[in-house]
Amino acid sequence: MCTAATYKTQDFYFGRTLDYEFSYGDEITVTPRKYPFHFRHMGEVVSHYAMIGMAHMADGYPLYYDAANEKGLGMAGLNFVGNAAYADEGTEADKDLVQVAQYEFIPWILTQCASVAEARRMLSNMKLMGTPFSEQLPTAQLHWMIADKEECIVVEPMKDGM
Repeated sequence: MCTAATYKTQDFYFGRTLDYEFSYGDEITVTPRKYPFHFRHMGEVVSHYAMIGMAHMADGYPLYYDAANEKGLGMAGLNFVGNAAYADEGTEADKDLVQVAQYEFIPWILTQCASVAEARRMLSNMKLMGTPFSEQLPTAQLHWMIADKEECIVVEPMKDGM
């Protein structure tokens, strides 16, 4: 079981555990501002906030477990096995929503948002997709904690909505 927490004194702390009995090859990963992210459903983003966190690098793509960006916004993906439900490919009703693959969720938020308030606005216009990274790396069943020094939210994709 993974755990995440925030702690605020005169400083702000964001942390999590990654409770697995083996490593997936995770390593400290820094994504600079000009690193090109190739989003599966949205194309490429080149100019964005820098990030640092724990990720598994797969084909040059950082699959982040957790990270924080240069503005102080942090995000962690936590196990949600048996509960997570992702959207299906485009229905007509959702055509105006931004489609974000589950494995892209952390970089999609942290490259664009400086605060939880900004992330909340982005969430209102997105659809979290169950698109796997590859056949060898299927979609993980996760929920996420997003936090800054002012507030913290949890994002849970479920059958009845997010």
